[in-house]
Amino acid sequence: MKHTFPWLAALALLGAALTASAGLPPPVRQALHEAGIPEDAVSVFVQRVDHDTPLIAHQADQALNPASTMKLVTTYAGLELLGPAYTWHTDLVTTGTIEGGTLKGDLILKGYGDPAMTLENFWDLVRALRQSGIREIDGNLVLDRSYFEAQSPDPAAFDDEPYRAYNAGPDAMLVNFKATRFNFRGDAATGRVIIEADPALPQLGIDNHLSLGRAPCNGWKDHLGYQVAHNGSGVNVSFGGSYSIACGEKSLDLSLFDDTVYVFELFRQLWREQGGSFNGHLELARAPDNARLLVRATSPPLADVIRLINKYSNNVMARQLLLTIGAEKTALPGSIENGAQAIRTWLAAKHLDFPELVITNGAGLSREARISPRHLGALLLTAWASPVMPELVSSLPVIAVDGTMEHRMKTSSVAGRGHFKTGSLDGTRAMAGYLLDAKNRRWVVVFMINHPRAAASRAAQDALLEWLYNRD
Repeated sequence: MKHTFPWLAALALLGAALTASAGLPPPVRQALHEAGIPEDAVSVFVQRVDHDTPLIAHQADQALNPASTMKLVTTYAGLELLGPAYTWHTDLVTTGTIEGGTLKGDLILKGYGDPAMTLENFWDLVRALRQSGIREIDGNLVLDRSYFEAQSPDPAAFDDEPYRAYNAGPDAMLVNFKATRFNFRGDAATGRVIIEADPALPQLGIDNHLSLGRAPCNGWKDHLGYQVAHNGSGVNVSFGGSYSIACGEKSLDLSLFDDTVYVFELFRQLWREQGGSFNGHLELARAPDNARLLVRATSPPLADVIRLINKYSNNVMARQLLLTIGAEKTALPGSIENGAQAIRTWLAAKHLDFPELVITNGAGLSREARISPRHLGALLLTAWASPVMPELVSSLPVIAVDGTMEHRMKTSSVAGRGHFKTGSLDGTRAMAGYLLDAKNRRWVVVFMINHPRAAASRAAQDALLEWLYNRD
């Protein structure tokens, strides 16, 4: 008998291990097989929020590119380090004097990295200055962008699409995500495609060579091309290809102008629309210590901002948040390096050791970003016990309801039962978040794949959620 006990003990341990961490569920394996994706290309981590061990930890320790699920690291860190009520501000200051409605001196626009300084909010700031009684600016517009480290990233480096708005870099004086929105619609009466730009800066020219078609509106951007030509501070965009009348109205966001030129020209246009007079030019400098405040704009609270970051996967807003963390928690100016260091220090204080973690910009729009599914899962488990859990979870897309999950699993039993951040790059797909199953048990789920056929993995992701939702 004494020779049997070791075997029984070994079998018991093996059974416990299998129970603690099962392999991929059969429906997931089947979906991967049908998609032509090998099982060893997929990493999955699943654990109940009230349990100590994972249900599934399939290749969960691999350091993978998480794509936009990296935003979970940035936004959770931001909520805890800055607080859900944290706000950014943007100041208009001067060292000049105001005489009879005329500002005698330079107007200084000082940015503190507000990710939510939209076109509408910038209009409000300019309007507030006009309503303060100033009618004429007898000086220049000075931009102070010193809150963030000066950067000159190559917007074409990631995917050779330098003008796509998702490639815009961070800036302490970011306005409207540096974007110009082009709205397209077909006009049946004239047989033409109408293109309108917003904002329609006078430095922007549009050549419209689009033909109006009547095909179904599938992959409409694939049938539309554009070329950009710069001439001094002016930009000309030439559109070619076709646009179907079945598409109704669609839009394309492009980042066309130099950062500072965009802000300067936008200010000048809005100021004149408000009836103001300004004939100065653009300067770049730090605001003097004795500059006095004229008008201040305050952003929405961080809890609202991260809803935009996570639900709609806004890259430049996430990058702004990372640099803000660096500026507020280490030293000025905010940079990628000190933002990443602040996050590592924060993780260490929580006894979360992620040696494989690579933070390149905080947004996940990178070929070099890395984290393991197990550690991203550990982060979500820790977040579930955090005071900022409600703000983080509510910022995530809801399955079949909104954000990047709006059109996923519409007819599934899991619709409305999960909050998930998704990630998508060439060769990479990921999802990470929380699922409430049919018995109202809450699970952390992380799915990552780095493989040439990653784009075909959606059915496997959905199968995992369906299986987990219906599990006994």
